[in-house]
Amino acid sequence: MGNVARKQSANLSIRSDLLQLARENKINLSKTLEDRLEQILRDHDRQEWLKNNQDAIAAANDYVDRKGLWSKGLRQF
Repeated sequence: MGNVARKQSANLSIRSDLLQLARENKINLSKTLEDRLEQILRDHDRQEWLKNNQDAIAAANDYVDRKGLWSKGLRQF
């Protein structure tokens, strides 16, 4: 994500009371929407990654449960 793409206009509808409060509080709606959408998309990507890799994660956890960590004897704490 990030700010590399050029801006594009979009029309949307918002409750009038929210719009009024946002204006009164000098909230930048474009920035707020962009930030929130990025957060939602990151969360979605994370959930998809976890779903797609759950078998591998379970197998790795099972391996560690059975055999321990490879670095167990190297730890200084």
